[in-house]
Amino acid sequence: MRAITVPQPGGPDALVWAEVPDPEPGPGEVIVDVRAAGVNRADLLQRQGHYPPPAGAPEYLGLECSGVISAVGPEVGEWAVGQQVCALLAGGGYAERVAVPAGQLLPVPACDPVDAAALPEVACTVWSNVVRLGRLGAGDTLLVHGGGSGIGTFAIQLGAAIGATVLATARAAKHPRLRELGATHTIDYREQDFVDEVRQVTDGRGADVILDIMGASYLGRNVDTLATGGRLLVIGLQGGRKAELDLGALMTKRASVAATSLRSRPLADKAEIVRGVRDEVWPLVETGKIQPVVDRRLPMSEAAEAHRLVESSDHLGKVLLTLG
Repeated sequence: MRAITVPQPGGPDALVWAEVPDPEPGPGEVIVDVRAAGVNRADLLQRQGHYPPPAGAPEYLGLECSGVISAVGPEVGEWAVGQQVCALLAGGGYAERVAVPAGQLLPVPACDPVDAAALPEVACTVWSNVVRLGRLGAGDTLLVHGGGSGIGTFAIQLGAAIGATVLATARAAKHPRLRELGATHTIDYREQDFVDEVRQVTDGRGADVILDIMGASYLGRNVDTLATGGRLLVIGLQGGRKAELDLGALMTKRASVAATSLRSRPLADKAEIVRGVRDEVWPLVETGKIQPVVDRRLPMSEAAEAHRLVESSDHLGKVLLTLG
């Protein structure tokens, strides 16, 4: 088969579409013939040599895909050859075929089968953080940083579907679309102070849940923005790894900070998250309350261009790499 390889870490041009060995399904695995793969910022880090795949995972990029099952290994019960699926991956999505643990498969919901590749990583990340860990409920206020990203556009929709008031930071040009997706208030992080904006919108109360992709550069201001009993969920480090935390401010608010990752979790943890997404999120996709937000599709052989686009942050939603 062919896959996007990285012979030497570097910029987007380090990506090479090349012949590689075909995968074989192990116990509890299936082979998926890939129709599309989602592009995530973790892929950019891996290309640069900063985010190696976990032990035993494919060495190729790609944390989610959609496609058709073409082979089934031993000890696989529910799934069969010919089924259309999408999948959460530890790697390997940028390829014609990928071996997937059966617990990380999802049926293609009521959407375009290609666009289904935009869902697994964001759905599992957002649900496991905002709902399972952050306990977001109806009437709560959710602040989503990076509202125009794949994660952000999904979090806005999920928060609105739950019945929360959703606030989002993003470039001003993206605000109209984010409001269409369910954000009740949008904040231009380049021109506005999100701490002041959230306080104004909530009459000084603050946000019950904050989903943060920035890390260090936003830590202090995020704590300032939390409501009493609020939960700050850090899922990205675009603003750095280390910052000073005022524990006194956190204690005064009886608030909490959690930092999570998805890719390195044990298979059993991922399977549990995928089951939760299937039970609680997939019905919202089936009814149209949540939809994949796809900025554009590019051929798999143009992965370098897709990486340049995601690095620029000029996209809204997900960028997909397609085959066929």
